[in-house]
Amino acid sequence: MPPLPRLMLERTRGRDGLFDGAWWPRSTDLGAELPDLISALAAHPGGRILRVGLDPAGWHHLPIAVDANGLAVRVSWCTSSAGTITLTRATQDQLLLLVVPPGTVAAVAARAMAGAAATSNHTPAAELLAESGV
Repeated sequence: MPPLPRLMLERTRGRDGLFDGAWWPRSTDLGAELPDLISALAAHPGGRILRVGLDPAGWHHLPIAVDANGLAVRVSWCTSSAGTITLTRATQDQLLLLVVPPGTVAAVAARAMAGAAATSNHTPAAELLAESGV
């Protein structure tokens, strides 16, 4: 069984902040990392993930789709979304997660993830990562 994704979500689901949480992948192999993230998020209210959008910079193995739980999930690229990942659910609702770079020291990653998952956080990704020491 693969390890659980390093994921922290905003707890109230109030959606008052900029981010719905944060994801700290273990590697830059997007094809290997995405299926576990998608599977973990599918268990949350809102349904399964249909599409993923992110900036391709910093990732290796850039698939156009990944298989998650036997379903193909489309991957698209957006260069204006550095440091974030957008996941569109079956309800057409979207989740916006901060992406903490894989090589980040655990304490620094935890700070960044907690900031992104804070209920009323409105700090942009680059600033939040920098303030956290990334």
